[in-house]
Amino acid sequence: MMPRRKSKSIKIGDVTIGGDAPVVVQSMTKTDTRNARATVAQIKVLEESGCELVRVAVPDMEAARTIVDIKKGISIPLVADIHFDYRLALAALESGADGLRLNPGNIGEPEKVKKVAIAAKERGVPIRIGLNAGSLPGTDNPRLSVADRMVAAALEQINLLESLDFDLIKVSLKAFDVPTTIAAYRNIADKIPYPLHIGITESGTPRAGVIRSAVGIGTLLWLGIGDTIRVSLTAPPREEVAAAYEILKSLDLRQRGPVLVSCPTCGRAEADVVRLAEEVEKRLLKMDKPIKVAVMGCVVNGPGEAMDADVGIACGKGKGVIFKKGEKVAVVAEKDFLTALMREVEGV
Repeated sequence: MMPRRKSKSIKIGDVTIGGDAPVVVQSMTKTDTRNARATVAQIKVLEESGCELVRVAVPDMEAARTIVDIKKGISIPLVADIHFDYRLALAALESGADGLRLNPGNIGEPEKVKKVAIAAKERGVPIRIGLNAGSLPGTDNPRLSVADRMVAAALEQINLLESLDFDLIKVSLKAFDVPTTIAAYRNIADKIPYPLHIGITESGTPRAGVIRSAVGIGTLLWLGIGDTIRVSLTAPPREEVAAAYEILKSLDLRQRGPVLVSCPTCGRAEADVVRLAEEVEKRLLKMDKPIKVAVMGCVVNGPGEAMDADVGIACGKGKGVIFKKGEKVAVVAEKDFLTALMREVEGV
């Protein structure tokens, strides 16, 4: 892994992004923001899942004003997602939003962005310049690639904000296409000092979206690029948070919750490892301690992986061996695999 890119740190509410801070996990609500009760309920689920920053859509003035009520019921910072109408950003600031996301592709004239920047500066509220490949500003150079167009648009907005002595800036350049996204972030990474929010936009349903996001986000993080991430899935937002932490855990960047090691099974397996692993995974979802649990199904890698985990089981025909911290602690019958394994996990 390459050294992490050095970036300026900013604070959104009480969360630090960039600098030496850990990579921050965020998500976005999928409720109607105007429904404060439903939105707060969804954010509470996100908080329990480990989400550290949440974004809400602000499609109209009613949604902007509802931010006041939402803020009263949540514990993590809230970012207002603004498109088309700069006045919604001003209203969101009045309602106490901790951060703004502006899309230069549809906000319009620089004068409108200036008004938002001045109001944000007065409150010390950061602005994310959020470029999406599907909504880019027009260009006079049709030969530019999509990645280059995103970078050019971002740099134009950064120059505008800097001309106003505004530097509470975060930047994102997202596309559905993974190579385009990687190219855009690599292009801009050494051109600006600001923290980068990374992700693959509109990545799809969990089956494909998690893979697409893991490839894109994981590649950028491996290159040292990225200060905060969102996995964008067509799924409940808690699934986004879980996927984000799995990406970070896979790269040893952050640890939250258990890591499950399980073999894919083959003709040598003499127990129903698939069912056992699925049941173990369900129970581990309710835990937040960072332990490694192994569910293995044969003598090839089973004992070694089980011994390497904090707690592991090597399953055999009718019985299995449970290991804890590298030591064999029990031999159990197949009917007791799940109960015995989880008892040891809970005792770690």
